[in-house]
Amino acid sequence: MDNDPEDQDGGADTGAGNRFGPIAASPAYKLVADAIERQIVSGRVRPGEAIGTEADLVKQFGVNRSTVREGIRLLEQGGLIRRDSSRRLYASVPRYDRLATRISRAFVLHEVTFRELWEATMAIESAVVELAADRISDEGLGELDLNLRKSRAAIDKPSELAILDIEFHTILCKAAGNRVLQLAREPENKLFFPTTEMLFQKNPQAARRNVDAHGAIVAALHRRDKADALLWMKRHVNDWKKGFELIGKSIDEPIDRVYAQHVLESNL
Repeated sequence: MDNDPEDQDGGADTGAGNRFGPIAASPAYKLVADAIERQIVSGRVRPGEAIGTEADLVKQFGVNRSTVREGIRLLEQGGLIRRDSSRRLYASVPRYDRLATRISRAFVLHEVTFRELWEATMAIESAVVELAADRISDEGLGELDLNLRKSRAAIDKPSELAILDIEFHTILCKAAGNRVLQLAREPENKLFFPTTEMLFQKNPQAARRNVDAHGAIVAALHRRDKADALLWMKRHVNDWKKGFELIGKSIDEPIDRVYAQHVLESNL
C-alpha cells in the first residue's frame, strides 16, 4: 500500500488556503501570437525575414483565418510584425515609438514618479556616456553633430526640441554598443517627452541649458575625454531635475498625472 502523505489529503486543512483558482485556457489567437513571438525573440526568425501570408499561417497552425488574423493583430500592435504592399508578413524589431514595449505601459500603470525616472536615468546615462567615449564611431559622432545643429535651430520650439532630446540620447545609447543598456533605456523615452516638453514650455532658459549640455558632451566625446563626458552628463541629468522643480512640479507625483495637469492648464 502506498502511504505517501502527499497522496493523502484526507480532507485535512493544510493551512495553505485557497491560493489558486481554476486555470483558464489561452484563446487560440493568443497561442498563435505567442508561438510567432517566441520564434522572433529567440532569433530563429530574424528581423526582416518573411513569415508568410495569413493563408500560409492558417495551414501551418491548423486554425481558422480569423484566429490567425487576431494573433497577427496583436503582434503588429507590439511592433513584432509588419506588412508590405503585397500583404506578406515580416518579422520586425519593436521600437518605443510603436508602443513596442509593455514596460512603457507598465511605467504608467504603476504611476512611476519623476524621482524614480531621474534616479534610473542617472545610472543608465552615466554608464552609456562612459562606454560611448570608448566606442563611438565617426558615424556616431556625425549623427550627434547633426542632432546638435537641429536642436540649436529648434531652441524656441518645445515639442520639436523634446523629440530631438530623445533622439540625442538614443544615438548616444546606440554608440555605447551595449544592447542591454539600449533596451533598458527605450521604455523610458515615453516618459522623457512629457517632462522635457513641459520644462521647455515653462522655462525657455531650460531649452538653452539642455542644448548647451549636449554640446559639451559631444565636444568631450570628440576628444575621447571620458571623465569630462561623464561630468557633463551628470550635470545635464541633475539640471533636468532642478528645472522640473523650478517650474513648480513635484518630483514625487506620477509623471502622467503631472503632465495631464499641465495639458489641462495649458488649454484653459
